[in-house]
Amino acid sequence: MVKYILVLFFLVTSCKVINTTPDVFKAKVVKVRDGDTVEVLYRKTIVVIRLEHVDCPERKQPYYKRAKKFATEFCVGKRVKIVSKGKYDRYKRLIAEVVYKKKKLNQELVKYGYALHYKKYSKSQVYANLENEAHTAKIGMWSQEKLIEPWLYRKKRKKKK
Repeated sequence: MVKYILVLFFLVTSCKVINTTPDVFKAKVVKVRDGDTVEVLYRKTIVVIRLEHVDCPERKQPYYKRAKKFATEFCVGKRVKIVSKGKYDRYKRLIAEVVYKKKKLNQELVKYGYALHYKKYSKSQVYANLENEAHTAKIGMWSQEKLIEPWLYRKKRKKKK
């Protein structure tokens, strides 16, 4: 019986638990991994945030560096508000919006053509409108002759492998 209790105790204490964060919290942005993924420091723990509603260009795609630079200038080193619905993606990233001085990084990326509205996972009319405005004005990625959506670029790359 003691063996079972010790084994159970070992299993419980050695399990890695996904960071449990509130739906809304303040944190310091410490790194932008790419345009739509940031790392924040919350209570001495790094939390990886996948920006909700958007998809930024992939590495080697046009506007990848610009999207990453825009996100970096917007929030790195700053204390921001993270707003989520408590959902994580398959890579254990918290899906959320990043807010700094009442502006949402997610929306700003779409507004300036550095991200597309990720319609597969978002039905937001706000993001749809921002994308339409950027598209009409040919801002950012929309200024290219031929735009390849990041999700199609990933799918194409996956087929090659």
